[in-house]
Amino acid sequence: MAGSMGEAHAGSAAEAGRPNLVDLAFQTAYRVAYKLMRTYWSVRKPATHGALVVLWNQGDLLLVQNSYVPYRSLPGGYVARTETSREAAIRELREEVGVTARPEELEKVYDEIKEWEGKRDHVEIFSLELSGRPTVHIDHREVVHAGWFSPEQALGLNLFPPIRLIIENRLRAAARGSA
Repeated sequence: MAGSMGEAHAGSAAEAGRPNLVDLAFQTAYRVAYKLMRTYWSVRKPATHGALVVLWNQGDLLLVQNSYVPYRSLPGGYVARTETSREAAIRELREEVGVTARPEELEKVYDEIKEWEGKRDHVEIFSLELSGRPTVHIDHREVVHAGWFSPEQALGLNLFPPIRLIIENRLRAAARGSA
């Protein structure tokens, strides 16, 4: 059930429990590691490849807050050398929010390579339409919050830039469909 600004209510799976000391230590480690990675990226300028999934249910999308960045994002992460971007998206979806999906359920809605935080970042985003709102489970380590937001609410947040484009494209398509 969505609360104000689409946030999951306390007591829902996404907010169940509070981070313990081990979780807080992991959050600190993630922040330190991310700062070190950004330094490495600024020197080495590596190419990276990530896959994310935008979950849609009843017009709302699920956004996550990672412990090491100031913006909201989608469940997702790096594509391993031994997996496809779809496989990575499904793995990350399961790891970060406890939601399972099949490859054929994912629709690619974004695929671009851009400079981001000192690296050449290949980002692929898949869309998954859900008939029901799943119970979301977060680890309080990498992912510290997950909540459902209307597109309009989400656009008022600090977002990973490609997410804004996906939401705006979806709103434009919906407006064309109702015109």
